[in-house]
Amino acid sequence: MTKIRMITLLACLGMAMEGFSQQVPVYLDETKPIEQRVEDALSRMTLTEKIRVIHAQSKFSSAGVPRLGIPELWTDDGPHGVRPDVLWDQWEQAGQSNDSCVAFPALTCLAATWNPANALLYGRSLGEEALYRGKDMILGPGVNIYRTPLGGRNFEYMGEDPYLASQMVAPYVKGLQSCGVAACVKHYALNNDEEYRNQVNVVVSDRALHEIYLPAFKSAVQQGGVWGLMGAYNLYKNQHNCHNDIMLNQILKRDWGFDGVVVSDWGGAHDTDEAIHNGLDMEFGTGTDGLAHGTKNAYDNYHLANPYLSRILSGKLGTKELDEKVRRVLRLFYRTNMSSNRGLGSLCSEAHYDAARKIAADGIVLLKNQGNVLPIPTTGISKVLVVGENAVKMMTVGGGSSSLKVQHEISPLDGLRARLEPTIKVDYARGYVGDVTGEYNGVTTGQSLKDTRSPEELINDAVEKAKQADYVIMFGGLNKSDYQDCEGHDRKEYGLPYAQDQLIEALAKANKRFVYVNISGNAVAMPWVRQVPAIVQGWYLGSETGHAMADVLTGDVNPSGKLPYTWTVSLNDVPAHALGTFPGTWRPDHKIIDEEYKEGIYVGYRWADKVKTKPLFAFGHGLSYSTFKLSNLRQDSPTMTSDGKLTFTVSVKNTGSCAGGETVQLYIHDDRSSVDRPQKELKGFNKVYLQPGESRDVSITIDRSALSFYDEAQSAWTAEPGSFTALVGTGSDNLPLKKAFSLTE
Repeated sequence: MTKIRMITLLACLGMAMEGFSQQVPVYLDETKPIEQRVEDALSRMTLTEKIRVIHAQSKFSSAGVPRLGIPELWTDDGPHGVRPDVLWDQWEQAGQSNDSCVAFPALTCLAATWNPANALLYGRSLGEEALYRGKDMILGPGVNIYRTPLGGRNFEYMGEDPYLASQMVAPYVKGLQSCGVAACVKHYALNNDEEYRNQVNVVVSDRALHEIYLPAFKSAVQQGGVWGLMGAYNLYKNQHNCHNDIMLNQILKRDWGFDGVVVSDWGGAHDTDEAIHNGLDMEFGTGTDGLAHGTKNAYDNYHLANPYLSRILSGKLGTKELDEKVRRVLRLFYRTNMSSNRGLGSLCSEAHYDAARKIAADGIVLLKNQGNVLPIPTTGISKVLVVGENAVKMMTVGGGSSSLKVQHEISPLDGLRARLEPTIKVDYARGYVGDVTGEYNGVTTGQSLKDTRSPEELINDAVEKAKQADYVIMFGGLNKSDYQDCEGHDRKEYGLPYAQDQLIEALAKANKRFVYVNISGNAVAMPWVRQVPAIVQGWYLGSETGHAMADVLTGDVNPSGKLPYTWTVSLNDVPAHALGTFPGTWRPDHKIIDEEYKEGIYVGYRWADKVKTKPLFAFGHGLSYSTFKLSNLRQDSPTMTSDGKLTFTVSVKNTGSCAGGETVQLYIHDDRSSVDRPQKELKGFNKVYLQPGESRDVSITIDRSALSFYDEAQSAWTAEPGSFTALVGTGSDNLPLKKAFSLTE
């Protein structure tokens, strides 16, 4: 018998003993509609019980209603795996031996697969691990927009384009929630800075808000049916987003019809009255005076605890807002821990490792392959040299709340050795020394990465070994330390840390068959790009990093990943920096920093098109070991009616010698508009896998929304009748096929 059923049975027995009807109460009867059960449970709860369920009782849980057999709710961090358990009221580890997990690739990698089926698999696999661990809500996925490559938390998000993120987040949510575990999409919204995230007041146009920064959240709500949403730390229109009337009451709940719970980010609630009235439903992590001084029952000092209760008891407030919050929390209970159809889940299963490996390999992006240096041949060579700290450093530990305790993590070096040896010798040279600590919140990697050699000695050693190798593969980039890819801070510079540029240039001179693999969630400066024949974007790939990397580098898997963001040559090519808006301007009292998004809707490739800047690697770019030809673009009608749809079809042929995947991308250009519009915008994509010589027709359907812009004068989406052009290709800089069409009333 499950824990939930046992609690329910005991509650029912207790009621029977107290003279209640022998029938199952409505609120416990799973044959009844959820809304009926919610109202029945609400009518039975005392005022104190209602207050108890809308705020935390520990670092990651909220109280249930024991008297009614309603269990407590347990949350945990994601979005790349289930975070290890911490102590009840401390961030340090609980010291358990059964809370390891599979680390799935970071969400930048998932977005780079351009494959919604991978998102569904990802969510389902994570949900099964969370269910086994007894979690009712996973705090993820994240869908904030990649506005600047200095953003410390970009690796947790899905890139720069609202359409791509929208298409990837909905299946992730559906997969996770199919296990009876709630997703909690974050951080809503405009959370594009880490350094002063609690003080940044974002100043942005309504149009940019609705066209760029909100669509992925809207998709999670309306297409994904998400049950939870986390407010952001930052402010919008001078209100913190964890209790922001416009964001939560008006847009989220009224306009989008969100029926789930709004959860505060940990410590994101700042004002009792705003928390009560401005849409917050569950409060977590608030640093009250009670917590600071170790007072018992300190959680009762939260904004939505005793301060709220005292307002009601004194007659200052009624219970209208409280009842609405409790309804949402009860709805969450019935969808998760009060559902008897959840199953048991599974942890660290072979299927989950297979999923992690598949998604990782699908998301790796081949940026450059001059002279077909890749794939590495598995015969005919005798020695491969692997260089770089990132070839051996564990990347699942660190980075902030997404830090994990894994059952295993295969390093790139070990993955290549497992694939190539003993036929081919795989040697190693350190090359550079970065962060050797390897610890986060009590989880340690157990690695000893200390090296006392100077940068010059490390480079010289690597170069000498490189001269004797058939191939040299360097794993460099960033890591999950402070001021790199990490929560709480933004990067301080666009360039690579730890003198890696000098190492890369030296290795490129020492060996013509040199491959650079960049491990990061962000773009980096590459001043040596012309000197390096092969460049791969490797992301943070999780538990199966080494295996997935070896799969792609040796050609066992043909790379098919596409960049989810524009890779600029320098920061001057990024609008937030070119316009001097990042990181904003402090107010005279130095309490709030105003950051104006002067670029408006022109983020990423939209900006590159506007100012005619050529990126280092374009949004949607990604090479293959094969070649593909797109031809014969056609449409089912030359005209779209106002209530209709339009389908474009293109023939795709694998003209190379190996099987592989290609992503057909559809962008829309508005030929004439009453408002300023981007040169093009992504409005459809479809990934197809083909054998050598195989051809297939690929179709993409759009509707009126693909032609619409947010009309600030009407506060509504508008599609103006007129002529449009469909642009089809395999990257935002490679769109050779065009078709004209029109929209009529």
